[in-house]
Amino acid sequence: MIVEYIRYELNKHTTAELLEAYRAAASHLREAPECLGYELSVRDDAPDLCILRITWRSAEAHMSQFRRGPHFPPFLEIIRPFIGEIAEMKHYSMSDVTWTRP
Repeated sequence: MIVEYIRYELNKHTTAELLEAYRAAASHLREAPECLGYELSVRDDAPDLCILRITWRSAEAHMSQFRRGPHFPPFLEIIRPFIGEIAEMKHYSMSDVTWTRP
């Protein structure tokens, strides 16, 4: 399992527009078997800064299977206007330092 973080610094679009786009694009992530989950967070004190967290089965599943599969083209079409506002897009491996309150 791998986590992709996409950090947006919005300077052309509003946060509402980004959220609307990802609401529309989310079904393509949910339908893709390579995607295990996602979460889009908005910074409280600077709402033009957003982080999308996507959990993938693996980097290979993301880069080779999802990106070459049927779900990527419609997903990309929806989010394409925001690509120029991406400040970081990287894969991170999860460590054993984790905890969630039940």
